[in-house]
Amino acid sequence: MDATKVNLMLNPRTIFLPLILTVTAATGCSAHATIPVPTTDVPLAAHSGKQVAIFAGGCFWGQQAVFERVKGVVATTAGYDGGTADTATYDQVSSEATQHAESVKVVFDPAKISYGTLLRIFFSVHDPTTLNRQGNDVGTSYRSAIFITNDEQRRIAAAYIAQLNAAKAFPHAIVTQVVPDKGFYDAESYHQDYALHNPGDPYIMVCDRPKIDTLKKEFPNLYVEYHGK
Repeated sequence: MDATKVNLMLNPRTIFLPLILTVTAATGCSAHATIPVPTTDVPLAAHSGKQVAIFAGGCFWGQQAVFERVKGVVATTAGYDGGTADTATYDQVSSEATQHAESVKVVFDPAKISYGTLLRIFFSVHDPTTLNRQGNDVGTSYRSAIFITNDEQRRIAAAYIAQLNAAKAFPHAIVTQVVPDKGFYDAESYHQDYALHNPGDPYIMVCDRPKIDTLKKEFPNLYVEYHGK
């Protein structure tokens, strides 16, 4: 049997799908209405270029599916961050013993979209108040985290979290980590653009399609259709 199919069959998201569907029928998979605009941000750059942002907010399928549909985003990659290179494989990360989080690397054009706007989208499509959990996906690999790549990102992210907490934008305090990028490692090829290639997957329909719908509804000026590379 094809190795990719074997790997997907052993995926906890597939094995526990009946439980996921039962739980999400009652709780959903945490796609929220738009939250306030960051008061601390940087203006759009005068010249185009490329910058990198790295976010972790549960299953990387859904996070990538959102950000690859954002105007101003040049490229996205599903992967792992927070651990070391020798443990950056799906099987090892799924053991919850690697310190990696399922993440998405977002390459964006700062002349078209700001880092603060990317943060606003990130906080709008996952629950940043549940520790090591998104819906029925439980473990440190599903934690909410922002892997900052420079001091400016740290400043903006910290200020925005303080702003959201002060405004009580969520019913509970935000637990999102703001930590340095230790090194981003690409996930296996079958994880890349997974939601795009598998729109009928029940997990995608229940947990990740609502995130895309939130982006389209709450950020209509930023939403673009994505058809793959």
